Amino acid sequence: MNNSELWSRYQKYFYNNSDLGLMIDISRMNFDDSFFNGIKDNMDKAFKDMESLESGVIANKDENRMVGHYWLRNAALAPNQQLKDEINSTFNAIKKFSGEIHNGKILSQGNIPFKNILVIGIGGSALGPQFIANALGQPNNKMKPYFFDNTDPDGMDYVLGEIGDKLNVTLSLVISKSGGTIETRNGMLEAKAAYEKLGLNFSKHAVAVTGAGSKLYQTAKNDGWITILPMWDWVGGRTSVTSAVGLLPAALQGIDIDDLCKGASACDAATRSKTIMQNPAAILALMWYYATNKRGSKDMVILPYKDRLSLFTKYLQQLIMESLGKEKDVDGNIVNQGITVYGNKGTTDQHAYIQQLRDGVNNFFVTFIEVLTDRKDKSMDVDSGVTTGDYLSAFFLGTQKALYGNGRQSMTLTVKEISPFTIGVLIALYERATGFYATLININAYHQPGVEAGKKAAGTVITLQNKALVYLKANAGRPFNALEIAKAIEETDEVETIYKILMHIGTNPDRGIKITCGKTPAETKFSA
Repeated sequence: MNNSELWSRYQKYFYNNSDLGLMIDISRMNFDDSFFNGIKDNMDKAFKDMESLESGVIANKDENRMVGHYWLRNAALAPNQQLKDEINSTFNAIKKFSGEIHNGKILSQGNIPFKNILVIGIGGSALGPQFIANALGQPNNKMKPYFFDNTDPDGMDYVLGEIGDKLNVTLSLVISKSGGTIETRNGMLEAKAAYEKLGLNFSKHAVAVTGAGSKLYQTAKNDGWITILPMWDWVGGRTSVTSAVGLLPAALQGIDIDDLCKGASACDAATRSKTIMQNPAAILALMWYYATNKRGSKDMVILPYKDRLSLFTKYLQQLIMESLGKEKDVDGNIVNQGITVYGNKGTTDQHAYIQQLRDGVNNFFVTFIEVLTDRKDKSMDVDSGVTTGDYLSAFFLGTQKALYGNGRQSMTLTVKEISPFTIGVLIALYERATGFYATLININAYHQPGVEAGKKAAGTVITLQNKALVYLKANAGRPFNALEIAKAIEETDEVETIYKILMHIGTNPDRGIKITCGKTPAETKFSA
């Protein structure tokens, strides 16, 4: 296609919504003009399913739950008055609490104002807050955020080292809907130990965001934590960023959560349109459907040309891959669906894997994200009449051109600036696109059986570990190989797992297990 033809196609398939500050260009996707006509019935079903979802039907049938993250930014849509009141009261409580922290009405132990936030969570309870903090944070924010987002002890030590002697003015937010998420519980216990090591009472520095009556709720209530905010069962972790999960740390940091929710709400309204080319989420979902041949056959590469959006890809990885990566469709057929998502940021990626994108295996489609505003203040020239922002834009346009010239498909999302409103728009846009796409491929986007299977398997490993250690300690001083231990504890199908467990424990000298390495794993012995 020559430049003149591409320009005509660009104008034909260009979406612009000035109220959202959002533009979408799909001209470099290779669908033909009949594609949208042929897909109308499928999209009509997607629109109908989304209407049902927003009305409060049970969408997560595995857990008998509604899916209501759209109500979070427009409580009037909630299916009953109780939910409307809870959403509004929680939003007001977030603003009131953060204001009282900022103005010193609520102080840390020793009557010192809080200066930092330590967010303790996993998955959506960390990725959303991290993304917002990175995208919208400023050096002069009211509080500085830190994160425990894994059960890695060295990682937690690193974060505590960054906080340094400011732990006494650090407010810990422990976020877990069930209150039983192991990684979050472990982070809470490590944080509590760190506070107590300094002679501080963790309860006077702790806030819970959790489900009513959960284990975490009971702990926070019994120990007298500063406050507890709700996390409802109808909000999934990967769509929880506009609940207290994301709004509380954002408000404490000093980010305008009113504008964030306004952006999400405005995008929700735009994506309820039943006219495909007037609905940005429908446009995205249909491009995914086309590009992946309805089967996830190509990867989604996200390339935001803005440092502020460097964590957006990680956020989208969970939202899209946890929602769409399903073994079975809604009829119970084995389909093994999903879309692999990866990316970092431009122009960094031009010095990394774009070489392969242009010249290597053609198993992907690209979504460029362009931000028109370079910075708040005036930019200097680095060449005559050329700024660093001009170069960033040039690299984006050059990469787009280079990929298209070699038969690689891409689309471009353009936003005017990075602001709370814009971030809200992007969050809502991808949430609804994911929901639409799920209907198009006939899967349920709102459950996660694979995640639950992994949690159960981890629990089995811990049980196996405990049995192996009990045996070794009962026979202290005597060395055994993994097979001997497996036979003794009647777990002969788990020899490899026992070997790996004991290699990990024995490498940490404080655990009291000695390793005598052999030439092979079978010859390696362990003793207490």
